[in-house]
Order: sequence, then C-alpha cells, then structure tokens
Amino acid sequence: MSSRSDPPAPQEAAPLVEGAPPGDAHSVPVSAEHAELQRQGAKAAARGEAQVSNPMLDTVNQPGATGESEQVWLDRRDAWDRGHDSQQQQTISPARSAGGIAANERVHDEALFGVTRVLTFAGPKGLTSASGFLFERDQRLFLITSRHVLFDAATGHAPDRIEIELHTDSRDLTQLATLSILLHCDGMTAWSQASDIAGEVDVAAIEIDRAAMPAGCVVHPFGQPHLPVGFDLFEVGDRLAIPGFPLGFFDTVHHLPVVRQASVASCYGVRFQGQGYFLTDARMHRGCSGSPVLARVEPAAAGRPRWCLLGVHSSRMDMATRDAVLDESLGLNCAWYSDVLMTLTTGPSRALP
Repeated sequence: MSSRSDPPAPQEAAPLVEGAPPGDAHSVPVSAEHAELQRQGAKAAARGEAQVSNPMLDTVNQPGATGESEQVWLDRRDAWDRGHDSQQQQTISPARSAGGIAANERVHDEALFGVTRVLTFAGPKGLTSASGFLFERDQRLFLITSRHVLFDAATGHAPDRIEIELHTDSRDLTQLATLSILLHCDGMTAWSQASDIAGEVDVAAIEIDRAAMPAGCVVHPFGQPHLPVGFDLFEVGDRLAIPGFPLGFFDTVHHLPVVRQASVASCYGVRFQGQGYFLTDARMHRGCSGSPVLARVEPAAAGRPRWCLLGVHSSRMDMATRDAVLDESLGLNCAWYSDVLMTLTTGPSRALP
C-alpha cells in the first residue's frame, strides 16, 4: 500500500476493523485508511506473518522517502500493528513456542514430511530429479507432481518408473526407505491428468498402494482441509513458501527439502492469460517441478491446518522475446491452482500392481 496518499481529515471516521475484538484499544473510530491498515495487519497475522512484516517499516514507506511527517508515518505503522495484535490475541496457542513451531510439532509439518524427491528412470538408467508431495483424500493416498515429470512429448521424456523416499523413524531422520512405482502396465498409465478449456493441466496424481509402503513410514500428507476456500484470503504480493529439491539439492543427511520464499505475482483467483495457473515471484530451478505452493495460515484460525495449499509449481515463465544476453530473466513461475487436485483424485483407483 502506498504511503503517499494525503492524510484523511480529522473528522473522517470508519467502522471498527472487521474481525477485531471489542475492547478499549480497538473501540474508537478510525480513519478509512487506518481501518484498511488494521485489516491488512490482521490478515498478515492470520497467515502467520511476524510483526516485522509491517509494510510501514519498508524504506519506501518511511518519512525519508515519502516526505510526510514522522507522526503520519507512526500513525500508519501503529494502525497496522493494532490489527496484527488483535488477530494474534484471538489465535495464539499456549502449546506453541515463542520461536514458531514447537519441537514436538515439527515432525508433523507437511511442508517437510509431506514433500518428497521424485526420481525418474528408464529401466536401470536414471533420468531426472524433480519434486512432489503427498495428498490424502477419503483414506486414499496420492503422489502429486508435475505431469511433465512423468511424460513430456516435447523433449521425449518417457520414464517407465519413479522412486520416492519416505522417512521410517520420526526421531532418527537419517532412516528412510525407497518406494519404486511403475508408471505403465498393459498399456495403461498409472497417473491421472486433467485438461480444461485452455488445454492440458501440468499436474498429475498417482495413487500409492499403502500396502506396498515400507513399514513405519512417517507420512504427513496434505489433504482437502489444506485447500483454500475461495480466493478472498490471498492477494497479489502475499508471501508464499515453496519446498522442493532445486537442482536435486537438499539435506542429504536427513533427506528434507529446502524452501524457497516467494510471493503471489498475479491476481490470485484469476486465470493468468486464460490458463489454469497464477504466477509466483521466486528464484526457482529445475528439480522444483511438482513442489507445493504454500501460504502460512495460523492453525487456530477457523481450525485450519498450518499451511494452505494454493497451487502446484510447474515451470519458470519468461518472455519469448527476451534477449538472453541483454535482458535478465523475469524470475516468474507458473503455479497451477490446487483445486485441480479434487478432480485428479476423484474416481476409481488407477494404482498398478
């Protein structure tokens, strides 16, 4: 939000901030601008963002850059903080440590233990390394990744099996097992894919036979509660996290993914250029295809999980007319909307023996 707008007249007033609890600190009328700042602060707290994410702390919004008085800046800063504080008072959990996730909760974090490397093979020959994540629906377990990881006609990429890694001990994270999954049987593919009015959707789902999984697997999949309800909670510029395995890089001792910070780079809820995805702004690499695109949401808010699964990272996007020598990469990426997962996980099992 720009801080260059003229300060509102003293008599201008607006209703109390939506969602703010009644009380002396929040019961006085505030200007329309300050009410909006309080609302933005409350939304940031609901997403789990710290108070230091207050946009008024950014250099471009401080008096030295805007030319406004320090008092005007302080009022705006404090308005955002009040909204943030009011939301935190409603959602704070005593079981949560001051530093973030409690130690006994960390092993249940889907962003770490629901994300896996996806290795592709043609016979004994290793082909590529990508990312994927587990998704559960109606007691059925699926591996979600980009469709081009499993088959890409344009490059001739056609593996016959994949391997994923699963932890087998929640305390000793060096202990893990490999699960091999065939991609074809009797001319049938193991994965489900979808298309819409704009063409094929670059997301695939493979059902995993739980009986074939190694004993004692530490599995914390995403599920339907992680999917966003509507498109009004997130907007352009909101912060995202994308866990995955860029260029095959990861914690090789504990076999955990690394996380890229990102932001929503196009209007969330609108199909970018008519396609079934939105854009993210992040530094991504090969090997991240199939990563979940996540937004942090305070678990206590409406009883939702810690993470909201907004999309599935597919590939980098760039201008076809970009001069590879003179122009830098845009640093933008495609993330397919996660509601496609409900389509891909509907219907009879396609799991292969």
